[in-house]
Amino acid sequence: MLTTDASPNFEAFRDCLSTAVISKLTAPTKSKKQRPAKGRKNDGRPSNDSLNNDVTASEGDGDLEDFIEYLSAEIFRELPADLRTISYAAVQDNTTLAEKYTTPLDSKVISQIAETLPPSISDSLCTYGMLDDAADLDRFLDPILGGYVGTATAAPPEYTPAVTASRPAGCEICGREQLPLTYHHLIPRQVHAKAVKRGWHKEWELNKVAWLCRACHSCVHHVASNEELARDFYDLEKLLAREDVQRFARWVGRVRWKAR
Repeated sequence: MLTTDASPNFEAFRDCLSTAVISKLTAPTKSKKQRPAKGRKNDGRPSNDSLNNDVTASEGDGDLEDFIEYLSAEIFRELPADLRTISYAAVQDNTTLAEKYTTPLDSKVISQIAETLPPSISDSLCTYGMLDDAADLDRFLDPILGGYVGTATAAPPEYTPAVTASRPAGCEICGREQLPLTYHHLIPRQVHAKAVKRGWHKEWELNKVAWLCRACHSCVHHVASNEELARDFYDLEKLLAREDVQRFARWVGRVRWKAR
């Protein structure tokens, strides 16, 4: 069975599928009243519908988790390789891939994926009442695949400084909170053209940022030139690996400015 270790995208796919499954299970169902057959009295046995409801109600969370895990793994392993490994970086580098999996996904793409899945998938979904007919598999997969692609290809927080959700609680170097934060371009804007021309970075990578307090921001530009930052210290991990940055972070983290 596939795990999150085998593919970083598996967890995202499983989350999207679980949302669809739980929505189906909790959706209100319209039951049709059936007239009893002539000459036949109710013998007290529950109908198929009531049996299904009893089974659903009695299933523990563990059973549902197992079913979602099984279904996610069975479907994910059959997805095209380029869809299993899709990412923000992948669609930036490959326009054909980006066009193929633009959301909302083309119905032909979804149909092609559905056709590759083993019949056991449709059978399981029909058994659990999530599909009325195996032919409805495309419709079931549509929101799952669309949500998965949207999640897998979303820009990481460091590429979206304008998005409030990407702003951390404190400085990403010293960790101090309740301070005004600025965003430091990990690849300084002054050397963007040089970074691309010399092959240090691709154009879509240029807008990565880190949220820093003013003191740490000044420290970063003090310990390395713009060219060095772009070439050698273009992500937060590389900056934090520098001993001089670590020393400064420890020192400034202890500073408590006196109120005037």
